[in-house]
Amino acid sequence: MRHNQPAKCLAVETPMTTYSDIHALQVEIVAARHDGTLRQDVILLQEHQPVFTIGRHGDMSHLMISKDFLDERGISVIRVERGGEITYHGPGQLVAYLIIDLKAAGTSVKAHMNTLEEVMIRTAGDFGVNATRRPINPGIWVDNRKLGSIGVAVRHGIAFHGLALNVNTDLAPFSWINPCGLENVGMTSIEKEISAPVSMTTARRRMWHHITSTTGIHPEFISLSDLESRLVVPADNQEKDPPVHPAGRKHVENNTPAIRTGKPKWLRRRLPSGPAHEKVRNLIRTQGLHTVCQQARCPNQFECFSQQTATFLILGDRCTRDCRFCNVRPGPGQLPDPDEPRRVAEAARKLNLEYVVITSVTRDDIPDGGAALFAETIHRIRQAIDNVRVEVLIPDFQGNPDALETVLNARPDVLNHNIETVPRLYGTARPQAEYGRSLALLERVAAHPSGIPPKSGLMLGLGESDPEIHDCLKDLLTAGCRLLTLGQYLQPTRGHIPVSRFVTPEEFDTWKKTALEMGFSHVASGPFVRSSYHAKELFSKKSGC
Repeated sequence: MRHNQPAKCLAVETPMTTYSDIHALQVEIVAARHDGTLRQDVILLQEHQPVFTIGRHGDMSHLMISKDFLDERGISVIRVERGGEITYHGPGQLVAYLIIDLKAAGTSVKAHMNTLEEVMIRTAGDFGVNATRRPINPGIWVDNRKLGSIGVAVRHGIAFHGLALNVNTDLAPFSWINPCGLENVGMTSIEKEISAPVSMTTARRRMWHHITSTTGIHPEFISLSDLESRLVVPADNQEKDPPVHPAGRKHVENNTPAIRTGKPKWLRRRLPSGPAHEKVRNLIRTQGLHTVCQQARCPNQFECFSQQTATFLILGDRCTRDCRFCNVRPGPGQLPDPDEPRRVAEAARKLNLEYVVITSVTRDDIPDGGAALFAETIHRIRQAIDNVRVEVLIPDFQGNPDALETVLNARPDVLNHNIETVPRLYGTARPQAEYGRSLALLERVAAHPSGIPPKSGLMLGLGESDPEIHDCLKDLLTAGCRLLTLGQYLQPTRGHIPVSRFVTPEEFDTWKKTALEMGFSHVASGPFVRSSYHAKELFSKKSGC
């Protein structure tokens, strides 16, 4: 494959990583390429911690050993959107993910797959191994032994996933499967073929050379944190193209110049990895659950998953509202799943959670807004885990006091409902919500005889002014709210409201001091703070635990 003309491509070498971390990163990159946030293709080169992956239509009968056998060794089986059957990734295997806009590259899926094979053939050749293609089975072969595999998925015309070349891999795990769905196939490695040690550093260097020579693209090497910073959408020029008010008139939020750069340095963070992160992700998937961490593209999900914490999202993954700051998909949802509370409780128990946060999409299509399912989920969690603390983050239930009473009667330890932003921006950011209705809900919670504390939060960076923030804090105090979160708004995609400005950590510290002086008892304030981020710690401070 050759691009129409030489083009730069972002290139990142990551350390030994879990497959799920890099898969999530690939999905983020594809989304950013599609919506225009990222304007360059990306190549990721790494080794993975031991894992089996299987294509979207793969047959699990090709896994020849039991789940208990894998669990004892801490190895997961992950189904992904690429084609093909089951394969193994592990240390000593060089894995390259070429995330390429095929149309812009002037190539096809077939030509792209041939390129992946050619990269592996040339890399193996540098070590004296004569590998070839087969007309039917993708990948590269040395006689009847498979040396490298390929798997590709395409979304929005953007190819992702890629190649896996066995350099000095432990080949034993391949004997636990029918590799790529092929029975009685032997796997090999470069090191095995030449009967001599092979340096992964040298193999990486040779593979980069051949990626460049076969694609015609020139890698621009950047750090992982730099790549992450480029995945956040810069705000558009609001003076040239301000957002359109729902009523149709142009609506300029403020006079602050739009920001044209990626995230500032204080918003850049590395992706944690490890068995705890993998355990949470796998458990959520196998239980058929959703988390707001993933649905809303929360910047803390890697950290929280690595610490075995998650905020469970109930009532489906579609929201009946369409807030312009939120990445949860809008649309009609399915009927509530009556078994969902049990599965959430079981997942929380398996994760050994002491503090569980439950939230939901907004379901205006259900008479009680899903309040009964909130209550049942609370009950199930308390049955499953002794001395557990439960926080709920609820929608406004369209102001229905009976729905709120249903949740309060289930006795959560904290009831959170976010006002999200200042009243002036509701028409643009939350057109189906009402500022006064949210305050009234918090006031009812504060006055309830159960004594359950209300909690609320705002995003900063949507275009609000300092006096407006101050007025919101006064309104929350008047409503009886004493637990507060303040965090940075980050634009999920180009279709959402642009970031007006990035609030500095020092400003967040100042707002925390101000809020405490005004009368809030506990405040979490910072660029990465979200309503359920470190919720356990905030509750512990409140209760003196």
